[in-house]
Amino acid sequence: MCAKCLFFACNKISFVTLRRISLILIFILSMTTYAAAQTRTPGNSQPGAVKVVRFYPNPATSFINFEFNKELDLNNYSFKIYSFIGKKVVEINNVTPRTIVNLNDFFRGVYIFQLTDRNGQILESGKFQVVK
Repeated sequence: MCAKCLFFACNKISFVTLRRISLILIFILSMTTYAAAQTRTPGNSQPGAVKVVRFYPNPATSFINFEFNKELDLNNYSFKIYSFIGKKVVEINNVTPRTIVNLNDFFRGVYIFQLTDRNGQILESGKFQVVK
């Protein structure tokens, strides 16, 4: 194979790889933008309003605590955790005021959580990091 042909073959492979990576990044950014656009707080949606979900520690290693606002009727909500590539990792339909999620089966990375009502509207979402 001539040097010119080898050059184009290597650049084509790099271009395809970069194209795939850029498509994945665009998908991730569009998902996080969509989730942020649907996020609302109960009552008023003014900046500085009380958060519905409090979570700690962040970054987490073996477990993470989620505390939900006590004013909510938690029976009407579900709590989901997604990996950064969009795969659902955890779904909790019976949310309690304080939920501890065991991270032993989680890989290192960034995860997104969503608190949704029965209609699928996102009440709050956020992200946390798992470091091991």
